[in-house]
Amino acid sequence: MDSPKRATVYFSSDIHKALRLRAAAADRSISDMVNDAVRIALAEDATDLESFMERQNDKSISFETFVAGLKRRGRI
Repeated sequence: MDSPKRATVYFSSDIHKALRLRAAAADRSISDMVNDAVRIALAEDATDLESFMERQNDKSISFETFVAGLKRRGRI
């Protein structure tokens, strides 16, 4: 693993208090918790980007056309 890099992050007082309490209850550091949360968010972004790439060649349809098709087929 790479050596950790320092960053300054500012939290609202309520968020900071919640983090301190959660970290103490889990016997973890705030830094570990924030790293895990960021890692999860980045993984979700990577999944979203993969989905976008898989669908980039899908035919595009306007909302109005889609709704008109639903009406025409008696779905709404």
